[in-house]
Amino acid sequence: MKIAMAQLNSTVGDFDGNLSKIDDALASVSAASPDLLVLPEMFLTGYPPQDLLERDWFIDAADEALESLARLSTRYPGIGILTGTVLRTGRVIGKGLSNSAVLLLDGRTVAVRSKSLLPTYDVFDEARYFDVAESVVSFTFAGEKLGVTICEDAWNDPSLWRTRIYDMDPVEELARQGVKLLINLSASPFYAGKDETRYRLMSGHATRHGMTVVIVNQVGGNDELIFDGHSMCVAPDGFLLKYLPGFEKSVQMVDTRSTAGSAFVPDESIASVHAALVLGLRDYVRKCGFTRVIVGLSGGIDSAVVSALAVEALGPANVLGITMPSPYSSEGSVTDSRALAANLGIELETIPVAGIYSSYLESLAGHIGGDGVSVAEENIQARIRGNILMALSNEHDRLLLSTGNKSEVAVGYCTLYGDMSGGLSVISDVPKTMVYALADRINRDRETIPQSTISKPPSAELRPDQTDQDTLPSYDVLDAILDQYIDHGRSRSEIVAGGLDAESVDWVVAAVDRSEHKRRQAAPGLKVTSKAFGMGRRMPIAAKYRS
Repeated sequence: MKIAMAQLNSTVGDFDGNLSKIDDALASVSAASPDLLVLPEMFLTGYPPQDLLERDWFIDAADEALESLARLSTRYPGIGILTGTVLRTGRVIGKGLSNSAVLLLDGRTVAVRSKSLLPTYDVFDEARYFDVAESVVSFTFAGEKLGVTICEDAWNDPSLWRTRIYDMDPVEELARQGVKLLINLSASPFYAGKDETRYRLMSGHATRHGMTVVIVNQVGGNDELIFDGHSMCVAPDGFLLKYLPGFEKSVQMVDTRSTAGSAFVPDESIASVHAALVLGLRDYVRKCGFTRVIVGLSGGIDSAVVSALAVEALGPANVLGITMPSPYSSEGSVTDSRALAANLGIELETIPVAGIYSSYLESLAGHIGGDGVSVAEENIQARIRGNILMALSNEHDRLLLSTGNKSEVAVGYCTLYGDMSGGLSVISDVPKTMVYALADRINRDRETIPQSTISKPPSAELRPDQTDQDTLPSYDVLDAILDQYIDHGRSRSEIVAGGLDAESVDWVVAAVDRSEHKRRQAAPGLKVTSKAFGMGRRMPIAAKYRS
């Protein structure tokens, strides 16, 4: 079968725009006369639409979009269109909706298949909205016996799970029915290493069942989630007949009868994180109706990396840097901010905060402070800067990018209504050690981020001679503990048994737990690891527990 794999970037609720993208894809491949155009999961609605699925008007709009697609299909006779959407089930008991794949041909519906496995872990909550498919049944199209599955339907593989989540496997069932061509419509969010996991899974199905597997995965960013694409066609011997690029839209033809396969080569991890952050940032800004952003430049590595990513995503003309020296800012930090702005080609404005800070202290004399610089006085400086950035964001219609990394956000080394201010937290799922790796990648061809920014000890510069390690463990130790506690869900005793320092583990675990209220108020952050803060990690705030 000749299949056009349409790895496209949908926008939630943009039915007209999503239909237009299908039209463009069909026009681009029509001369090649494919038997079938395959689109990602829930492409018509965009994924994930979340509680929009509880609005009748949204489901009505999805129905109308499907009718429009049926009419569109008559302009491309002989080409089947397999798209993901949401359908009303008509059943009295249950949610009344299904996550479905619909096959259209010449204006009519040829087949409908619905999702059997509804994930309710990490960022997924599909049982909240959908009913499971009543059956798993193959069908014949263009002379081929097809099995159509939707994303999670192909993920019930024992090698992926400590215990299997579901008591049935749609792929095994379709194989028993004699299916030799399996198609999976997917909206599979990215995390570092996901491309290799996905290939291992799909090639396992192919070789185990002697079938050709086609998976078309969504690409693009929707809120916190980034979809990497990497759609593929895997032959029964496990070799790739087609492998679409990551992090970009692509429409490519594959003949499933081909024998010219190639070996899988995974993306380099930091390169994929870099590409994901650029895509996620660009789509979040664009889909929220902005074109320009603003970043506070501290002279530190976090704001430097965020600024570089923003320039790559949006162009230098759309990025404004603001440096706000305080009484404790080093001259090197100001110099580094200027050098970074010059290297990136962005506009830089300087707004000193020393006078505002002095005014605050004068007004609060007798109420806060004492010997040295108190934490409250440190936070005043951060909140002054946050207020300035938000004022400029309002005035110039620029989205403010927050620059806190995962390590800091995890342990609460950040200030509510200060450096946490913003509309998008770009690197809040990037541990500090990975921030340095990103900086090295950004500098791979030339020195974009000043080397002095990378080499100097990180510091908030909110009191004299301050460094992060005055308060925090070294970042390699901190990130190792956070990886075990947050990403792998291990207990304090398990982490210590693994060889990490008990005192450091105790401090980090306690800091993570008591900072939950801060994270609940943070800007949305882009997910690039297996366990990000936000929609995929739901922890109580008013609670007393020990790990």
